[in-house]
Amino acid sequence: MKRILLAVLAALAAAAGAGCSPARAADDPAALLRAADRWRLADEDVQVETRVQVLGADGGVEKERLYTVFVQAGHRSLVLMRSPAEAGQRVLMLGDDFWLLMPGSQRPLRITPLQKLLGDASTGDIATLSWAQDYAGTLVGEEQCDGAPCRHLRLQAVRPGVSYQRMELWLGKARSEPLRAELYVQSDKLAKRARFVMDRADAPTQVAEMVLTDELSHGRQTHVRYLSRRPKRVPEAWLNPMFLARNPGVE
Repeated sequence: MKRILLAVLAALAAAAGAGCSPARAADDPAALLRAADRWRLADEDVQVETRVQVLGADGGVEKERLYTVFVQAGHRSLVLMRSPAEAGQRVLMLGDDFWLLMPGSQRPLRITPLQKLLGDASTGDIATLSWAQDYAGTLVGEEQCDGAPCRHLRLQAVRPGVSYQRMELWLGKARSEPLRAELYVQSDKLAKRARFVMDRADAPTQVAEMVLTDELSHGRQTHVRYLSRRPKRVPEAWLNPMFLARNPGVE
């Protein structure tokens, strides 16, 4: 009888554990970050055509730039600047190292991920798109975001070369899509607020735009719009700063 009772209790415990595992998975910060990343970047090696606009106080476009961004596995990205004002300039990211390559120069310039591109968009904002690889997250709790349930995560950088050492991130509860974020620099000062706009309100499939509000300069807004995405693996040579310096025609 005792053995039967123990067997029954063990079966009940196993069933209870099995029933709880989906909830635990849903609340796992690492899993939530991986899910959130898929809304921004579906493939590991991808080409993203990107438009950055600075808006004035009246909502009109003051400046605009176009970029082709090759995001590759292993924390590697190459940004080609397409607008006439920046023609021939490129930014290469290899892990925590960033280089700016200027036309007519054979010496790559080391820069930081917070180096500005246009408005409040930095090289890090454009070149790095993976939260799951760059941050360790903790679940703060559930809240309401525009009347809908959402999850609040606190992210701490795990690499020194990321743009922001800390982030507060809010994800939709049902789909784990990114809704908004607060971005903090090394001094733990709030630098930017980000809002994420989906491609379709009724049945979203991906993030179409990131709206950055500068908290350090009178709330200026910069819109980073992802015009297109497609799988693309670039030649390994393109990810070498000296090769890029000697070959300005890389497209």
